[in-house]
Amino acid sequence: MSQYYNPNRKRYLYDPKSSDLFRLSRSKIDLYLNCPRCFYLDRRLGVAQPPGYPFSLNSAVDKLLKKEFDTHRAKGRAHPLMKHYGIDAIPLAHEKINEWRDSLRGGITFKMDGTNVVITGGVDDVWVKPDGEFAIVDYKATSKEEEVTLDADWQIGYKRQMEIYQWLFRKNGHKVSNTGYFVYCNGNTDKEAFDAKLEFEIKIIPYKGNTSWVEKTILDAIECLKSDKMPKSGDDCDFCKYRNAVREFEE
Repeated sequence: MSQYYNPNRKRYLYDPKSSDLFRLSRSKIDLYLNCPRCFYLDRRLGVAQPPGYPFSLNSAVDKLLKKEFDTHRAKGRAHPLMKHYGIDAIPLAHEKINEWRDSLRGGITFKMDGTNVVITGGVDDVWVKPDGEFAIVDYKATSKEEEVTLDADWQIGYKRQMEIYQWLFRKNGHKVSNTGYFVYCNGNTDKEAFDAKLEFEIKIIPYKGNTSWVEKTILDAIECLKSDKMPKSGDDCDFCKYRNAVREFEE
């Protein structure tokens, strides 16, 4: 991945003097919450955190799930998993569904009033209830022995992700349920042999979102970008801890 990493990016930076539209993604809002300093370095100064390795297996699961749910979407019926969990909805058939799922080139977007900042996010899926209410859906993949849940502290990022998507769809005039769904795939390692295939147990986990924090956080992030003063690090930012530890020896 290092060949793609540019520690001195000159494009896609926030310029307080510019009136050009500036796209601020859901993931960068989460970065702001985790560490305002890393957020500022990335979006204002062009020094992003080094990228992690791509989760190719997760991407494959994501792609296959979309194909599977699209089959039922085209036929206007619920997926068997939705029936199993008693979810009275079907995958949404909408002219913009593919645009909403394309986080890089499209996504669901909203321009913040009085600013040039456009908030963006790419959803995995949207289901629709009989009354027309949307339910936001996110796909997750893992492999662990214990049952998958949303109880770990680090999964706060998953919950924020869901809530930002709910907020974005509401800002676009859609009726959105407070309850979204995580389609969680857990790779089964209990088989006696691999046999060139990996089987998953799939669970749908409902999550009741609370979007009351979203708008204020976005406005705070924009004010952070406007400032010429470097913000403080997050309370538990490993990247900042590393930089500080190295600096002690360099100085």
